[in-house]
Amino acid sequence: MRRVRRLAALALALAASAAVAGCCFQPLYGDRAPDGAPSLRDALSSVDIQQITAPKATPEERLAVEIRNALIFDFTGGSAAASPSHRLKIAITSTRTSVIVDINTSRPDVENFGINASYTLTEITSGKIVVTGQTFARVSSDTPGQQQRFARARGQRDAESRAAKVIAENIRSRLASYFVAGT
Repeated sequence: MRRVRRLAALALALAASAAVAGCCFQPLYGDRAPDGAPSLRDALSSVDIQQITAPKATPEERLAVEIRNALIFDFTGGSAAASPSHRLKIAITSTRTSVIVDINTSRPDVENFGINASYTLTEITSGKIVVTGQTFARVSSDTPGQQQRFARARGQRDAESRAAKVIAENIRSRLASYFVAGT
């Protein structure tokens, strides 16, 4: 009997603490904010993503478009953007390193591709920079055969696209943190 009372008291205490903790919990990607503030989706859709500058006719130019398009879709969900309250400016650089080189043909078997990105989020009304940061992505690709040039080119392009997605996800996560927590 005594044990049952203890278990009931413990269950009651856990339920009370869960109720108190539940009122403070806010899902990051929820539709509504509990305090009446704009939801994260609304805040992200009001970010104006500037064109990412890159040298013309280079793989970096394609990556700049890919990163920007991924961010636009992530922020708006495919719908129309809200009127801008913030401006996001991104600069990227890329690197390519041969990790393993075939000693007979001097062609790379495995390559690493990387993107470094720096970004700033500026409040449009005040012109104040509210978030600044840097992120990077490193991915590898391998060549399935030394004579398969198209497969090598396609593998490199896939690696570049994967790195661009990682950059977009990192920036989205950082800005989501800013809009929810204000830091």
